[in-house]
Amino acid sequence: MNKSPLFRKVNTKARGVRHDHGGDYRHVRNSKQQETSEAQRLPMSAKVQRGMDYTPLFKFLLSKVGQPWNEVYSEAVARLDSPTPIYWMVALTEAERQDCVRLGESSYYSGLYVDDDGLLQRVNSDMGPSSLSPHCKCCTHTFNGVRFTRGFGESP
Repeated sequence: MNKSPLFRKVNTKARGVRHDHGGDYRHVRNSKQQETSEAQRLPMSAKVQRGMDYTPLFKFLLSKVGQPWNEVYSEAVARLDSPTPIYWMVALTEAERQDCVRLGESSYYSGLYVDDDGLLQRVNSDMGPSSLSPHCKCCTHTFNGVRFTRGFGESP
């Protein structure tokens, strides 16, 4: 049985699609500065991959909490274009562990790690949408795909 990929391509040719990956070079390139900045010396990154949405991967990883990491990892890698996004959410060392991981402008997910028994676990299982409050009024903030229950400026 062929399973669907754990990522989606986002329409990058539509109007209003924002890519928050750089773009500062255009403001500096024709300036009359005597010394060259770091941005001017670096090549323009042609291999930056834009337009990928890994939300299905993040939901897949959350659904596999408590299962053997080797099985989860092998299934995820087989359904991805690159294994890198897995480690945005899963920490392999204790120093990398985070209760909450921000993946996108206003999307937060539970931090995950691999325990001593080789099982995928949440870093903080008590954290939920009521634990966090939005940092601005204009965006819809979510935790594991569920809207925050507290509003902007509300204290716990």
